[in-house]
Amino acid sequence: MQKSSRRSKEQRSGQRRIEPIRETRKEMSGRRGLIWCGLVAVLILATVCVVWQIKPFSPSLMTIQGAVIRQDKDPRKQLPIAGVQVTASHGGTSKSTQSEASGYFTVVFPEPVWPGQEISLSFRRSDYKPLDLTVQVSLSRKSRRLYVASLEPIAIPSIDVGGSGATVVSNIRVRYTVNSQTDQNIGSATQTFQVSRQGDSPCTANAPCSPDGNWAASRESITMDAGVGNEYRNVRASCIAGPCPFTKIDSKGFERGGRLIRATAEAWSGTATFLLEAEVFHTAITSSVRESYPVLYDRALNFTLPSTEEGVSIEADIGGAPMVFPLGPDLDLSWAVCNVSGNPDVDKSTVYRCELKAGYRF
Repeated sequence: MQKSSRRSKEQRSGQRRIEPIRETRKEMSGRRGLIWCGLVAVLILATVCVVWQIKPFSPSLMTIQGAVIRQDKDPRKQLPIAGVQVTASHGGTSKSTQSEASGYFTVVFPEPVWPGQEISLSFRRSDYKPLDLTVQVSLSRKSRRLYVASLEPIAIPSIDVGGSGATVVSNIRVRYTVNSQTDQNIGSATQTFQVSRQGDSPCTANAPCSPDGNWAASRESITMDAGVGNEYRNVRASCIAGPCPFTKIDSKGFERGGRLIRATAEAWSGTATFLLEAEVFHTAITSSVRESYPVLYDRALNFTLPSTEEGVSIEADIGGAPMVFPLGPDLDLSWAVCNVSGNPDVDKSTVYRCELKAGYRF
């Protein structure tokens, strides 16, 4: 009996020793499963990120933009060129546009072009040598570019600068008109009015009352008209006679001024006299003629005018004879080719550029 009890104890102790080992193996296998699940999750997440980054190529991404300037070693003479025919071509598809007065151009290619392929750009204008560029398509924002095309002007045939040669353009001035609004103080206006009231009258339901609601009040109004083209400013109203402490003035009808003003007053303790005063201003549009002198670089002149300019004209001596050249909508000059562009991002001014035609010099 003792031996059997000893064996049973040994078997139990052996089971106790073996059971922790079995539990440890289960924990290890569980940890391995978790590690594999984590690796699979990481791979799935990485795949999703890669797929998310690789977006399908869209034709709208293929927007080519840049500027066209005149080729010159002197940066001051690298003038913007307007009216350049810009054509983008790939395969049998092409899209054309023209450069603006500032030289800017943009071309949205109408058909898909895959990364690594090339688009040909051509720049054409009659008085400049043709230029061809190649643009490589890329989806990366870091690889995108702004293309600046420098066109070489066609050499002007040498001409005699003497009496029978080029005509000299000198003493150039720009004249324009600026309209502005002016306000002139042309006088003042005053007017008195009265509010009649017998004092110590209790408030009733059918009459205006004092602010505390105890006494009946009387109310009167007065209106003033400044006339056509005029307006009242700095309007004041006050009680000048009578029991002024027991009066009230409503300023809603005149606090903003204007051509018509209205003052309303109340009195509840006797007749009071009120004074309405204002300054009269006349508003008019005045025009002033101003002059500006353009900046000359090589064979081009540049000047900027405010956005309110009107009636722009250029005065110059052509071959020694003073002349006036109005710059109409067509910017047509017999001795220069002009273009105009806006400057909305800075001061809304207008930028003018004129380049001499063949046969003229400054």
